[in-house]
Amino acid sequence: MPVVLVVPPDSVPSGGNTYDRRLAEALADLGVPVRRTVVPGAWPRPDAGARAGLARVLSRLPDGATAVLDGLVACGVPEAVLPHADRLRLVVVVHLPLAEGGGLTPGEERDLDARERRVLHAAGTVVATSRWAARRVAGRHGLARVEVVEPGVDAAPPAPGGDGTRLLCVASVIPRKGHDLLLSALGGLRALDWECACVGPLGDLSARAGDSAAYAERLRALCRDHRLEGRVSFPGPVEGAELAAAYARADLLVLPSRAETYGMVVTEALARGVPVVAGAVGGVPEALGRDRRGERPGLLVAPGDAEALGGALRRWLTEPGLRARLREAARLRREDLRGWESAARETAALLDREGPR
Repeated sequence: MPVVLVVPPDSVPSGGNTYDRRLAEALADLGVPVRRTVVPGAWPRPDAGARAGLARVLSRLPDGATAVLDGLVACGVPEAVLPHADRLRLVVVVHLPLAEGGGLTPGEERDLDARERRVLHAAGTVVATSRWAARRVAGRHGLARVEVVEPGVDAAPPAPGGDGTRLLCVASVIPRKGHDLLLSALGGLRALDWECACVGPLGDLSARAGDSAAYAERLRALCRDHRLEGRVSFPGPVEGAELAAAYARADLLVLPSRAETYGMVVTEALARGVPVVAGAVGGVPEALGRDRRGERPGLLVAPGDAEALGGALRRWLTEPGLRARLREAARLRREDLRGWESAARETAALLDREGPR
């Protein structure tokens, strides 16, 4: 009986969408029968039509079938999911607890938190994408067990590396990702030679259009105030060969996030031997890891601290010895990264056994 992977639309590039797509492909490569089903909707707060669409997808599955649901789709709509909990094997993959997505009122946070708890307690298996996230989800919702399947990463040729001045940030342009912190940090480094490309879509599936526009205007104001025009670019969402080219050109990945479940862009950079400066938040330290000598291939700073971020970037830009050490650590870490086949094998093992509720 095939496994059905139920996911949100992937029109907006995101780590969660990449995880769902690459995991489905890797499972298929292992011979696991898997069918990826996209459910349209403004998840996790869809309209009635989207909720009905999800309910139809689940109702059409035969008794005993395994449905792997992206938490963004499943966790906000227990009314669509719970009626099928007794006859289907429900596996929910939580990329980020819904209440921690940002841009919500306190009432919306409480509502989504309660909805998510109902769904996760009804699921046969709950999966998180980092050890940090598993602890977070289990503690938040009182779950006895949360499984961990970390993302894999695709092999890539090493970036040639330059003089250290080409900075890259790959993230949706939303407050949680901390572009405002990055611009404030760069504002104190105008006297140094650098350029920074901030690649990613404006907003995400759960963002309100008005909130996204207001945040974009705030970033434009920060660029004007810090006189960063011409040095910081926002080329928008890029994928495939265009994204690979952006990584290949980069000397350093910067991830200033206020919250991250894992931080797949960290391993994407390391797969090319590109060091990282990032906030030490969530699962980012796990993604960054250490090389076989125990050295970190990057610098971690206090999350939400623009001054600390600026200090780390100043060190990268002004200390050639540090750049050389981090590049060597990134090169060694690159050799030990795991691919998507490993993630698929772990997932297949979970699907082969019944998980406790």
